Amino acid sequence: MKYSFTSRIRYSEIGEDGCLTLPGLINYFQDCSTFQSEAIGEGVAELKKRGCAWVLSAWQIHIRRYPSLGEAVKITTWANGFRGFLGMRNFTLETEEGEMLACANSIWSYVSMKTGHPVRAPKETMDAYGVEDPLDEEFGERKVKMPEADFIGEPFPVRPHNLDTNHHVNNAQFISLAIECLPKDFSVHRMRAEYKQQAHLGDIRCPRRAEMKIGCFVSLNDEKGQSYVVVEFQCLWYNRKEQKQKYNTTRNRYNTMRKGDFA
Repeated sequence: MKYSFTSRIRYSEIGEDGCLTLPGLINYFQDCSTFQSEAIGEGVAELKKRGCAWVLSAWQIHIRRYPSLGEAVKITTWANGFRGFLGMRNFTLETEEGEMLACANSIWSYVSMKTGHPVRAPKETMDAYGVEDPLDEEFGERKVKMPEADFIGEPFPVRPHNLDTNHHVNNAQFISLAIECLPKDFSVHRMRAEYKQQAHLGDIRCPRRAEMKIGCFVSLNDEKGQSYVVVEFQCLWYNRKEQKQKYNTTRNRYNTMRKGDFA
């Protein structure tokens, strides 16, 4: 079953360029899944009663264009599969006219809040969400491996405003913190994030960054060096550069073939 809601981009959701920020986009996606859960009786209060929660394990997000201030948008989500304790969910952000602005794939774990361990979601829960066909989009791998860091930031603690109703750092808060490690004017158009452990009030996070040909990797670690989250960011400049390289390779092969024809 698909669920949608409409909105307009608010001033509080935009950056210096007057467009929706990546954390703002993630909040829209997260709100959409929350609204669906509330609408079908699987919301926050019901999960609290069961002592369980859906915890995000991985994001893959593609952005074609960031909408601007006041632009009307439609956000849609649906479950596209369940496997054991995992639930898979897609998202789209579109204009009123149906232009695709962004889309995402996500993987969630159904977790017992008492033990912190994943448990199989009830059949009633899976039936309530239903299953739709997955989005026709080629997303990257779920697992994100952190390369050797070339930048290490100052450690900082988890603050109360970083927490959500599950009493851990919200996934969008992690992304906001990771973005602060990016080079200036780095406009994200693709993102992969793998969440490896939960962070709670007072936990220390140590940021690390690695700049690569394909973009930037950021890891937020605990004091022992274990990752809370590893995020890969790609910007439009890197995507265009990759496309240009592919074009040049194809053109060189074509020219070589033509020379062979006249040899």
